[in-house]
Amino acid sequence: MSPARSEAAAVDRVVFLLAWAAFASSAALRLCDPMLPALAAEFHTTVGGAAVVVTATGLAYGFLQLVFGPLGDHFGKLRVVTGACLASTAGALACAASPSLDLLALARALNGATTAALIPLSLAWIGDAVGMEQRQATLARFMTGQIVGLVSGHAIGGFFAEHLGWRWGFVFLAGIYLVVGLLLLAALRGQHAAPAAPARLPGRYRMVLGQAHGRFVLALIFVEAIATFGVMTFIPAYLHQRFGISLFHAGLVVATVGLGGLGYTLFAARWVKGLGQRRLARMGGLLLGVAFLMLGLGSNWAWGMLACTLLGLGFYQLHNTLQTLATQMAPEVRGTALSLFAFCFFLGQASGAGLGAVVVDGWGAEWLFLGVALLLPLVGMVLARDIKVRRRAVKP
Repeated sequence: MSPARSEAAAVDRVVFLLAWAAFASSAALRLCDPMLPALAAEFHTTVGGAAVVVTATGLAYGFLQLVFGPLGDHFGKLRVVTGACLASTAGALACAASPSLDLLALARALNGATTAALIPLSLAWIGDAVGMEQRQATLARFMTGQIVGLVSGHAIGGFFAEHLGWRWGFVFLAGIYLVVGLLLLAALRGQHAAPAAPARLPGRYRMVLGQAHGRFVLALIFVEAIATFGVMTFIPAYLHQRFGISLFHAGLVVATVGLGGLGYTLFAARWVKGLGQRRLARMGGLLLGVAFLMLGLGSNWAWGMLACTLLGLGFYQLHNTLQTLATQMAPEVRGTALSLFAFCFFLGQASGAGLGAVVVDGWGAEWLFLGVALLLPLVGMVLARDIKVRRRAVKP
């Protein structure tokens, strides 16, 4: 095998392991949601009281994004991901062994803090290791693990809570972290340490935020998160209330978002090559608009299934394009840039849920869906125009 092919094969192996790390990170965020009744029963509290474990995870996950990016730039992104995987093993086992709700919340915060490094620094490492012509398709392959984790996290948590005991769910998660961490540790052997980024912590953030295009991408991902994952919070309750289906049934309908996302990853390489980033951005925004329009105007729950599938397809077309641009925001401090990207997405989700609640309570979920149905195609067009302008600017 030629050196070039050998290096490409090594990169593919690492991307495969990073996809499993993303699976564990995404599943960890959703694992406790269906466990809340079991936790409430064991620790003699209400479901609302048990939800402190979800809050602790989310807060730690969101704010530690701002820490791990600079660490990755300084010590090496793959090294920090490997260390975070092994540390997450300890955090998950601590959850399994927690004798009280307070200690479980503390252990979940630790798990959320360490698993926060896995996705953004993996994206940054791919940005370092893969050329721009192959990067978007490679990022799409990596995203497969993240999508499957988001879709299956609830199912994994519910299965263990109902059949084997909620503690075994964390043991299962710890096993994935441990195997991936050890395999990444083996992959690190023989690699040279990456040079540290040429700036201290405040300087690294200035290198990202000090450029207009960096601020543009971060603002757009914030808006995208508000209008997609933030608004998706209200879809199950809307389907339940409007069409009279059970919450479980509504949850299954929303799970088809993951099917749409997986559909994108299967054809991403072909679409990126055939359509290019500009058309993908426009198509993603348009599909999202159609999806939310169908949710707002559909006459039965079956329309919701089709809408959610289109929602997943359109979201990952748009989001994957933004991810690819984010890997070029500040190549010298790519870990910091991708951590800021992840933080803005997390903040947008939280903001979207809060703003959406005001609209839903005041006017109804239909008006919320119709509003973002108008906004998201505009986001796609703005992104497509920016790509066109930047390409013209770099032409000789």
